[in-house]
Amino acid sequence: METRKVQVTGGSTFTVSLPKTWATENDISSGTTVEFYPEGEELFLTPERETYRQEGTLDVSGLEDEQLMRAVMTMYVSGFDIIRLEAGHITTKQRNAIRNAAQRLVGVEVLEETSDSVVIQDLLDSSELSIVNAVTRMRLIAKSMFEDAVTALIENDDDIAHDVINRDDDVDRLWLVVSRIFRSTLRSPRAVEELGVSREDCFDFHSSARQLERIADHAVKISNLALKLEEIPDDVADALNGLHDEASSIFEQSMDALLADDTDEANQLGHDALAAVVDIDESTRRIDDMLRNLEPVQAQLLGLIVDSLSRSADYGGNIAETALQKAAPRP
Repeated sequence: METRKVQVTGGSTFTVSLPKTWATENDISSGTTVEFYPEGEELFLTPERETYRQEGTLDVSGLEDEQLMRAVMTMYVSGFDIIRLEAGHITTKQRNAIRNAAQRLVGVEVLEETSDSVVIQDLLDSSELSIVNAVTRMRLIAKSMFEDAVTALIENDDDIAHDVINRDDDVDRLWLVVSRIFRSTLRSPRAVEELGVSREDCFDFHSSARQLERIADHAVKISNLALKLEEIPDDVADALNGLHDEASSIFEQSMDALLADDTDEANQLGHDALAAVVDIDESTRRIDDMLRNLEPVQAQLLGLIVDSLSRSADYGGNIAETALQKAAPRP
C-alpha cells in the first residue's frame, strides 16, 4: 500500500499524485485520461479503457466430452466474450462437445470452425444483463420444477417427470449467467456501475442463485425417483404433498425477503422462513415413521424423496440467512 497527501490547487481543485510504478505498468503518462468510480466512501481509479470484447484461447488437446464442456463453460464464466479453442486436430467428438457446451450457455454461438480450431462468441451485450432478472427467472423455474416433480410422483405421470428433468438445463444456463456477472463485478468497477447493483448485493444474489440451482437439482432427483415408482398409498401421498407445501413456503418467503426493498419486511420474512425450517423436521419424522410399513424398496425410494424435500427447505433457509445479511446495516 502507498499513501499520498491531497493537495489543493487553484484554491478549489483537489489533486493527488499517482504511484509511478502503477502508472508506468498501465501506460499512464501526461495527458492520459483515467476513470473514477465512487462507491460510498471509496473511490476506484482505473485507466480509461475502450469497450472491447475479451478474447481468450484454450488448448483443448486431449479434452473430450464433459471435461471439454466444463472447460468451455469455465472460460465463459471467467468473462471471455470470444473463446478460441485450439488443438493439432479438432475431432468430430470434440466439435460435438463444443456445440453442446455452446447450447448450454445463454447467447453463445459457434462463430468459426477450422481443422485445428473452433471459435465461439457471446453475442449478448454484457451491460444489458441483469443479475436480479436472472435470479428472479431462476426462482420461477425452480419453483415450477419443484411443484411439478411432486405432482409427477403423486399422479404417477412420467411425462411431467421428464419435463421437469428437461427444464433443469434452463436453470443451469441462468446459473452460469449469474456466475459470469458476479465475477465481472469482482474484476471491474465499470461492471458494477453498468449493473447498478453493489458488489455486496451481487454476492448475495450469487449465493442465493446457487441455492436455487440446488433446489432445481433436487426436483430432478425427485422426478427420476418418480419414474421408478408406481402408485403410492394415499396417506403417504398426502403427507409428501404437505411436506412439499411447507418447503415451498419457506422457499417463497426466503426469495421475497431477498428481493424486498424494505428492510423491516426482509427481516420479518427471513426470520419467519428460518423458524419454519426448524418446524419442518417434525413433518419429516412423521413421514419416515409412515414409510416403515411399506415394502422395503418402495420405502427406500420414498425416503430419498423425503430427504430431497427436506434439503430443499434447508436451501430455502440458506437464502433466508443471505436475505437477513443483505438487509442488515452496513458499516
